[in-house]
Amino acid sequence: MDLTFGFGEEQDELRKVVRSFLARHSTEADVRRLAAGPEGYDRVVWRRMATELGLQGLAIPEEYGGSGFGYAELGIVFEETGRALLSAPYFATVALAAEALLRCDDEAARHDYLPGIASGDTVATLALTEADGRWDEQGIRLNALGTRGNWRLTGVKTYVPDGHLADLLLVAARTPSGVSLFAVESDAPGVTRTALPTLDQTRKQAQIDFADTPARLLGTEGAAWPAIERTLATASVLLAAEQVGGAAAALDAAVAYAKIREQYGRAIGSFQGIKHKCADMLVEIESARSAAYGGLWALDAGGEAEIAIAAALAQAFCSEAFTKVAGENIQVHGGIGFTWEHPAHLYLKRAKSSEMLLGTPSYHRELLATRLGI
Repeated sequence: MDLTFGFGEEQDELRKVVRSFLARHSTEADVRRLAAGPEGYDRVVWRRMATELGLQGLAIPEEYGGSGFGYAELGIVFEETGRALLSAPYFATVALAAEALLRCDDEAARHDYLPGIASGDTVATLALTEADGRWDEQGIRLNALGTRGNWRLTGVKTYVPDGHLADLLLVAARTPSGVSLFAVESDAPGVTRTALPTLDQTRKQAQIDFADTPARLLGTEGAAWPAIERTLATASVLLAAEQVGGAAAALDAAVAYAKIREQYGRAIGSFQGIKHKCADMLVEIESARSAAYGGLWALDAGGEAEIAIAAALAQAFCSEAFTKVAGENIQVHGGIGFTWEHPAHLYLKRAKSSEMLLGTPSYHRELLATRLGI
């Protein structure tokens, strides 16, 4: 088996195009403005991401309105959105909702929902976690009752990424047969959505209450957990790529500042302590990049066992690496790095939020140990 992973000319060009687009439409001023707003994203930019670059449908097969590229290309996009701290429902829609639709055994649902996601018309998310914040099968307690085409949901989902604005909610619920996946339109009767106060307002979260809400069963009743588990593995790898991008941006900022900030008549970057700190940051990032890229390779070419192992490894390592590098960036900047006016805190907040988004690093290390049979 060929274990070589590298990017070709087309993939490098994709990175250039996405980075250029985000440099214009996800500036620090844009990030701050959108984070302070109620929705958290720019609808015009979201539409352009879909129509001009095809980012929402990049890895969606062509028969559902997408471009049919692989996870390597999608990972490049997530790495660049992490670098730019993109404030948009891209992770929720692409890494969670679209992936869940692709993995569930429901061809009709794919034809009904994926074209809208690919075109940018539909913002979607996956509502999985509840009050205890668990990402495993046992954490799903929301109740679903019904038969055949008449299902109703009652309960609460919380910490739902971009749940306050999503048009389509994919909801994991428990039926008499086990964990099932349901589609709920945001304007369905009995749906109440409440935006939550969070550390990182560039990726907003919501609580969603369901009160006898009509829902559409996706796939087979009680058989959804394998599809959800695979969705979470894919999302873990894509989040890892995003974390690598954010960490790389933090290192770039630290190095740039170390070159211009002077003490005792010389740039602080010439001091051994700062050199070592930046070198350690680089080692963290390159190691994290290897873990994330290994996960992308597994998604494109590996088997289910390889994907599960690579995803847990990538998320455990990249979460901690991003948090460490973002913190060290503030240390290199010194006093100014702690101020509201400086962007360093935006990366640290994204790092801490991402570290918890799909489960803590400890949780993913436990998954890794279990999957390795340790």
